[in-house]
Parts: sequence; structure tokens; C-alpha cells
Amino acid sequence: MVNLRVRVNKFGAIWALIMVFLLISLSCGLFDNGAESIPRNAVVVGVVANSSLKPWLETAVAAFNNTRNKNSAGDPIYVMAQYIESGLAVTQMAEGATAALWLPEEPVWVDVLANQGNDAFQGDCLSVAQSPLVIGMWQPAAAALGWPGLSLGWLDISSLAADPAIWSYYSGGELGDAFRLGHTHPGLSASGVSTLLAVVHSARNKREAVTVDEIEMPLVQASVRAFEGGVAWFSSSTDALAATMYERGIDYLTAGIMYENTAVYYGKGEITPIYPLEGTFMATHPACINRNASSAAQEGAAAFRDFLLSQQGQATAVSVGLRPVSAGVELDGRFAIDPSQPEVIFASPSVPTIYGAQALWVSARKDVNLVMLLDTSGSMRGAKMENMRDAAIQFVQQMGDEDYLSIIAFATEPQLVVNHVQVGPNRNKIIRVIRDLVASGDTTLFDAIGDGASLLARTASPDSTNALVILSDGMDTRSYRYAFTEELIRLVTTNSDTVFGIAYGSDADERTLSTLVTRANGNFYRGDEASIAAIYEEMSAAFGGNVGVGR
Repeated sequence: MVNLRVRVNKFGAIWALIMVFLLISLSCGLFDNGAESIPRNAVVVGVVANSSLKPWLETAVAAFNNTRNKNSAGDPIYVMAQYIESGLAVTQMAEGATAALWLPEEPVWVDVLANQGNDAFQGDCLSVAQSPLVIGMWQPAAAALGWPGLSLGWLDISSLAADPAIWSYYSGGELGDAFRLGHTHPGLSASGVSTLLAVVHSARNKREAVTVDEIEMPLVQASVRAFEGGVAWFSSSTDALAATMYERGIDYLTAGIMYENTAVYYGKGEITPIYPLEGTFMATHPACINRNASSAAQEGAAAFRDFLLSQQGQATAVSVGLRPVSAGVELDGRFAIDPSQPEVIFASPSVPTIYGAQALWVSARKDVNLVMLLDTSGSMRGAKMENMRDAAIQFVQQMGDEDYLSIIAFATEPQLVVNHVQVGPNRNKIIRVIRDLVASGDTTLFDAIGDGASLLARTASPDSTNALVILSDGMDTRSYRYAFTEELIRLVTTNSDTVFGIAYGSDADERTLSTLVTRANGNFYRGDEASIAAIYEEMSAAFGGNVGVGR
């Protein structure tokens, strides 16, 4: 049976608070958007859009607001946009968050929200742009595989990511030790769900919409598991996937599953969109008006949607790599977009298949073998320690039942407080251990890193994502067994698939942590008491944690 439950997500409450603050600020005339204040008596139109539209809408919203549009009552219309992945938007709006206009990637997400009890966006949707789901790949990697003379597909990159020997054969060992693949988290992002369903379509060799029964076929499930087994990183959003891939380079990700516009916009001619030979999905970006919004907000939402469909709005869309839907607007020739592709477009999924794909992914993703290093030195006393404990507990609550976790608390000496236990049967015990952590003593950061890497060496499995998370708020003051040397870096990078470093507060050793994670193809965060929960939430998404729709 497909689980239709939506996991309660703390971001819904955060969004609601933001909206309350915004309304209060607007009523007082205090909210300022850069150098320009929102006009008094303005009808503020809240827009929620998937992140792949951010480059377009940031420009389009500013242009619309600058035209000083007014509604039929003579009041100015002012648009404010938030960029939230469709899966996460569903969880938030099912919990009470609202907007006047919503732009998911495909109409099915409006139906998913209706299935969760909010049907306010059904009935008035218009496509405002299009973009196919593609394999965004660095050009040297694509050329090594014979592209464009040789077509590539979903099952091809699955084989490449799963077997380093195959990649080494094509690359000659010059483009990294492994073909590193990334896509977005299917519980948060529509592109993540579409990636899974594209693999299902490919395994079934089918253009028509697949069914839940087909998703549950052993051969299909094996294909998805093989694909997911090669994924090195799950991004929380589509634009973050493309931007991070370009920023970190080919050693970080060889390829990422993203929309065509994100590949060409963020890739700047160096990341090429590959149209999978089996076929793919086309994002139609419907702009859907909330019929429960006030009449003034609905009127303003319709005016902004009309602007997006105007010649000016569509010209802005193609300038960032989107495909236009209005007549008379041509593709931007600066981008490597092939209008004849994709040759095969998969039929849009149904609500049950959305849930079915997400349920499959829960079992298909690689289990995590995680070693978490937590600074419990004296400088962590007070709010730092309290917020770190809360964030770590939230992270543990979102880990999969089959995942394994070790925790090393380090102060005057590193202490192994949780030793490689399976999370499911031990979740409450792990949470109690974290709650009981207290801050005192010195900081043995280097010894803790060495002990964590050694523990990973003993517990690592090729069938797991072997990861190290390091949180520290200060410089090393007491280590005597390890120093920050090439030997320590090699120890970490040899045994870890990925490393996350959190410099917690202004006194943290940013240089050590950032250097380590960069060498290990990991991620570095600067955190404080206010941001630590969001950092752990993002890490949870990267590990495929239980967040978002249907989880």
C-alpha cells in the first residue's frame, strides 16, 4: 500500500511565521525591498515557484513591480516571490502556508497538494515556460563518452556511476576516479521524482504513463536501485544542484540531473544538456492561481501571470535558457539548446505514481554509514550546545531505519558515545545520548577526526554511503595523536565517500574544516545558533533523509 502521509515539517511553521511578519510589516509600511519600498495600499501578491525558475522570476518580478501596475480598484500590485521546491511546497501548503500564485514544474503537483487536502490551486493553471529534464554533464566527460556522435541515456549513466572500471575505460583515468552523479531529493523536489520515474520508463521501454504496479516490478526496482547506488549527492533544490556542480567542478560531480535551463544557465557553456535517448519529462511550469485568495490577490496574480506570458516576460524567460510558450518568441541562440530534442517525452505521472516512486526511493537509495563528530568542549556551553543538540536530534529522526550511526563527542579527549549501531531499533537510545551531552574541557579536533576516519575504515561498506560529519566551534587545543597533515587528510579521504564540515561560530577553525571537505569532495558550512538547524536539515537531504512529501 502506498503511504499517502505527509511528514510534518518544521519549515511549514517557519514559512507561516515569515508570512505573518510580512503582513504585519506591510500593514505598518515598514517592509523594504532593497532601495525601493512597497507602495502604500499595495495588493501584495505572494508567489511560490520551483527553484529552477529563480533566474527568470528574479528579473521578471523586478520588471513587473517597476511598471507600477494597478488593479481595477486603482491600487498598486506588488509581487513577492519565494523559491521552494514542489515537494516541500506541498508539505508547507498542506500545513497551512499560502500564496496567491504557485508555479510547480508540472500540473500533477497541484493534484498532489489536493490529495493532501488543499485543492485551492486546481482549476486555473496556465503554462508559462517549458524545460526538459536532462543529464547535465561536463563537456570533457560527455566527449569522452562519444557524445554527441553517440547518444546517451538514463541506463548508460547508471552503469557509469555504479562501476568505476567502466568510467576509467572511457575517461582514461583523467577525469576523476569515479563518475560522480547527483540529483535532487525526491521528497523535496519534483526533478528528483521525475529522475526516478524516468529510470522506470527506461526500464519498461515505455512512453505512456507508468503505473504503481509497474514501479513495483522486480526488474524496475532493480534498475532504480542500480541507478541510485551510483548517486554521490542529493541536492535539496534544482538550482543549488546546478550552481554547486559548476562551482565545485568535475571532481565534485561529473553529471547532475537537472532541467535544461539550469544546465545552460549555470553551466555557462561548460556543462552541456544531454537529452536521454530513452526519453524524458518536460516541465511545463504551470502558473496556478489560488481561488481561496482574496479577489484582489487573485486579480494581481492573474496580472503577473499575464506579464510572464507577454512578449517582455517570455523574452526574459528565453534569456535564461527557458523555452517560450507564447508565439513570436524564439530560443536564445547563446545557449546550447536543441529545439528538436527531446525526441521522446514521457507522459505526465499520476498522483499514485508520484507516491509510488518516492516509496521506491526509500528502499532504493544506498544506506548511510555515518560517523558524527560533535564538539562538546567548554566553549560550547549555553545556546550553542542546546541548539546543536536539537539539530542533531532532528537529523537522527530523519535517518533511515537501515542506516548506521556512530557518534564521537570530543572535548579534552574524543569519546565514542555511539558505536556503529543501526538507527531503526536504536533511534530513541541515540537521541537520549545526544540529549545527555554536556560542554566542558578542551578541544581535541584533530584526534577526533583521526578517530572518526579510523572508525569509518573499520565499518565502511561498498553498499553504503560512508560519511563523516564534523562540527566544531574552535581551534584544536589538545590533540597529541594526530596533527592536521597530509597523512590525516589521506586517512579521511580514503575511507569517506563524503565529508561535511560545520564551522560553528566565529571562533571555529574554518581553514581546517574547509580544506578537509574540499579535498574530500564534501560540503562546508558556516553556522551559528540561528542557522544550525537549517544546516542539519540540508545535510539530511544530502544523505536522502526522511523529509518531504510521502515520508
